[in-house]
Amino acid sequence: MTSPAPAAPPPDWQIRRTSEGNVLVLSGDWIAQSGHVPAFSASNLTDIRVGDTLRFDTARLGRWDSGLVCFLWDAKRAASGVGLALDNQTLPDAARRLLALLPEALPEPQRPHRRRIQPFNWFGGKTIGMFAEIGAVTQMVAATVGGSLRAVIAKALIRAVDLFADIRAAGPSALLIVSVVNFLIGAILAFVGAVQLRKFAADIFVANLVAIALVREMSAVMTAIVMAGRTGGAYAARIATMRGNEELDALEVVGIPASDYIILPSVLALVLTMPLLYLYGCLVGMLGGFTVSISMLDVTALGFLNQTIDAVPFDQFVFGFVKTIAFAIMIGVTSCRIGLKAGRSAADVGTAATRAVVVGIVGVIAMDAIFAVIADTIGI
Repeated sequence: MTSPAPAAPPPDWQIRRTSEGNVLVLSGDWIAQSGHVPAFSASNLTDIRVGDTLRFDTARLGRWDSGLVCFLWDAKRAASGVGLALDNQTLPDAARRLLALLPEALPEPQRPHRRRIQPFNWFGGKTIGMFAEIGAVTQMVAATVGGSLRAVIAKALIRAVDLFADIRAAGPSALLIVSVVNFLIGAILAFVGAVQLRKFAADIFVANLVAIALVREMSAVMTAIVMAGRTGGAYAARIATMRGNEELDALEVVGIPASDYIILPSVLALVLTMPLLYLYGCLVGMLGGFTVSISMLDVTALGFLNQTIDAVPFDQFVFGFVKTIAFAIMIGVTSCRIGLKAGRSAADVGTAATRAVVVGIVGVIAMDAIFAVIADTIGI
């Protein structure tokens, strides 16, 4: 049976006065993890005259690590504070070098900067940032338009497989949610109209209400909002992930412009699919209004169909088409811009997707208000 290993001697220190001067005697193992490293007390230096030298005796010093260095630093600062010289020639070489790297005194903490309210600076910075962002988005739109023209003559760096993949993700994959949203919108419009028009025995005009509201406003706006939340957020998250994986940096090194390789297929996919989704949404929304009208009102299927055809002129579809294309360009460009501005962490991907959804929805509603003013001005 083996005997247990002897316990390590605890760290200890004391100041002795000898014929050679004042000596700080160190003994034991100075290991920081042991939790027994003593602190240096500056009160032990009060009996030493100013200008004397404090030496070290390390003959009984055992193992040591950063705990000893911290103790020596405290001793060094205390000796410097009372005007004592420190002779560290007897210290281990490694401890002496580490001690030399430490400053003589702790730096004074900086006073907290008092923030003053400067509304003009804040407003000026926000204004400059807004115009800079508008310029960057305008440049992206110009690059996208130029890339589209180059794609017609087969000179743009765009792959057909990327374009078809984006079209499939933005078009056929979105049919279900577009169908549900527009069908319910048409049913809600018919139900609200039925409650009021029934009072005047004008049940048949529910078809006019549903058709005009869907073709002129609701189908285009709701489809754009769905695409902003579904596809716009996906674009921003995808590009932000590429930024974090340094794929965009690799494209820049190779010399492939991101506007042709990434942004152009995304925007073109929305421009090509959203007008078709708009027409599909109009049809499904009218089907929802038709379902409510047949079940709740004294309206025949043929009468609803004839009233719908007479209520919506062709220029309303043209107006909806133009509005939808504008929505598609706005959603695609802003989503890609937000993705390009994202950071490189995983959290930045989620932030970029959230910002793209919010900006897309707010932008759709704001642009719809502008189109409403334009339509009223030109008399559509």
